[in-house]
Order: sequence, then C-alpha cells, then structure tokens
Amino acid sequence: WALNSANAMTGFATSVIACGAEAGIERVLSPAETPDGRPGVSVLLFAVSSKELIKQIERRVGQCVLTSPTSAIFAGLEEGDPVPLGKTLRFFGDGFQTSKQIAGKRYWRVPVMDGEFLVQDTARMVKSVGGGNFLVLADTQVQALEACEAAIREMRKLTDVVMPFPGGVVRSGSKVGSKYKALSASTNDAFCPTLRGATKSELDERIGAVLEIVIDGLTDASV
Repeated sequence: WALNSANAMTGFATSVIACGAEAGIERVLSPAETPDGRPGVSVLLFAVSSKELIKQIERRVGQCVLTSPTSAIFAGLEEGDPVPLGKTLRFFGDGFQTSKQIAGKRYWRVPVMDGEFLVQDTARMVKSVGGGNFLVLADTQVQALEACEAAIREMRKLTDVVMPFPGGVVRSGSKVGSKYKALSASTNDAFCPTLRGATKSELDERIGAVLEIVIDGLTDASV
C-alpha cells in the first residue's frame, strides 16, 4: 500500500512542460528507515517554482496518499524551506483533527474511515537539479532501448535521483520553442532520424534511433 500511494502520487509527472511537476520513486525504505517503523517509499518531486511545488504537493498528497488505506506521510528532508503538508490537509478532518508535537516536530491526526491519517505538519524544499540528461544514439530502436534499460537498472541503485519518464526513458526529446506560438516546446528535430534530410540534423547516416534519459536529483553530484 505504500507503493500504491507512491505510484499514484508520482503519476502524470514526467515533465514540467505540461504536468506541473516531475516526480518519481527514489527508493523503497525498510521499517528501520521510517518514522513509524513500517515499510515506506521515498518520493521526490520537482517543480519550476516554489509556488508550483507547494500546489503540487498539496494536490498529490491529498488525492493520492490521504486517500490510500493505511497510509501516513512524513518529510524526507530535514533541511530547506518549509512547505505546508499537514498544515493544509488537516482541514479535511472538518474540525475533528488533532495535533501532537514529538521531538520538536508537529504532526496531525486526521480521522478517516479506516482509522487515522497521520501527516507531518510541514515538509521541506531545496534547490535542486531538474533535468540532467543525455542522449543514446544507436543503429536501431531495439539497440537504443536495450542500452537505456541497462542504464536505468543501474541508476535506480543510486539515491537522491529519479528518472521521471515512463520506465525512465523518453523518446520525444524536445527543444525550446516551436513554430506554433501556443507551444513552449516541440520535437527535437535535429535528433529525429526521419528528418535527417529535412532539417539541420545532428545525426549521420549510421544513426537509426535516439533515446533520452532525464535525471532529476537533489544535487549536481548525485545527478
């Protein structure tokens, strides 16, 4: 159920271009690593502004974690600027919510139909790296995908990073801007093999497919 909550919370969060946030599961936590001694999941969310991040956290936690049976949620970062968590979600308790302070941290107990939803009052946000990326150029689509799958398997062994796209890999790499005014980003034509003769291409005749891996992380070093 921790994974169900985390998967829902990080859904539709591949790109800030249209999703509002980029998010992913950083790692699975053992009971020894969580505040309540139960299995847990660490999730990272990235946004282009603090205002957007605060909005995304409230919506995603409220709709995806509060709703999930047996769930609780705690701040994973100890440092950084405060972000409302239980501070706003507590109002779902309709006046029946109660607070408790433990070791200098405030928590809210919100009554729900399977018991109580326990939520920390505030989370933390820090400046981080939203979008380290590299391109994999290959002879064929199959070769490119197999290479990226192998890379993702190794990347997922690391902490403090997430790869937000489906399976960690994106085929629709984008460039800034478009010939259409309504779009802020569009297909990266310089790396599309089928456009080699129609645009200023970065690809030679050997390249039949290009895939991209995008890495969001807490620090330059982790990315």
